[in-house]
Amino acid sequence: MEFTSPEVRVDAYIRNVAKALEQLDKEGVKNEVIEIARAYLKDSMYYLSKGDVFTALSTIAYAEGLLDALRILGMVKFQWGSVNDLVRRASTKVFVAGTFEILHPGHITYLRAAWELGRVVAVVARDSTVRRIKGRDTIIPENQRLEVLSSIAYVHRARLGYEDDMFRVVEEERPDIILLGPNQPFDEDKLRGELMRRELGNVQVLRFRDYVDCPLCSTTKILNAIASRYSNKQSTG
Repeated sequence: MEFTSPEVRVDAYIRNVAKALEQLDKEGVKNEVIEIARAYLKDSMYYLSKGDVFTALSTIAYAEGLLDALRILGMVKFQWGSVNDLVRRASTKVFVAGTFEILHPGHITYLRAAWELGRVVAVVARDSTVRRIKGRDTIIPENQRLEVLSSIAYVHRARLGYEDDMFRVVEEERPDIILLGPNQPFDEDKLRGELMRRELGNVQVLRFRDYVDCPLCSTTKILNAIASRYSNKQSTG
C-alpha cells in the first residue's frame, strides 16, 4: 500500500469503527457498551477535525477495543471494513458549499453524506454573496456561520468562499468530488463545463438527492416560524 499520512490513517480507522456501528444499528443491536463506543467515535471525529491526530487515535482505539471485546465474547456480530477502501475514502477530498445560516437536519444529512464519500471541505457563502443571490441580508454573519460549521464532526475543514468568483475556491482546493445539495440551483452539466474550462475536468460532480422532509428543514421556514410566533405574541400581548 502506498504511504499515507497519519491523519489519513486515523481517518480510515474512524470510518472502520463507524461502519461497524452502522452494521449494529441496522441489526437493532443496542447496549450501554455500544453507546460508549459511539461516544468515543464522536470524540475522535471532533479531535481529528481540529487537527489533534494523537487524541483522535487514542479515542478511536478505545471505541474499537470495546466493539472487538463484544465481538470476541459473541455478544455482537459485524465485519470490519476493507482497509484499502477506507484509506481511499479518507484520501478523497469532498467539496460542499452553502449558506449554512441556521443549521437543521437537512444540513446534517447532507454533510454526513459528504463525509461518507471522503474528507469534507465545507465552503461558507459570504454575506455579500447571499445578499446578491437570495436578495436579503443574512441573519447570522459569515464568521459566526463559519465557526458553527467548523464544529460539526463531519466537516474536516470549513472556510469562507470568495465574493467575486465562486470557482476560485474550487481551484484552490482542487477537490476530487463536488457534492451539490438537493435544492442548490446549479446545473450539473454547466458546472462540469466550467470545471473543464478551468482545467478541473477530473473533479466529479454529484447531486445529493435524499431530501429531508421535516417541518423546519429550511432556514426560510425557521425564520417564518419565528416571525409568526413573535407576531402572534405581539398581537396578544
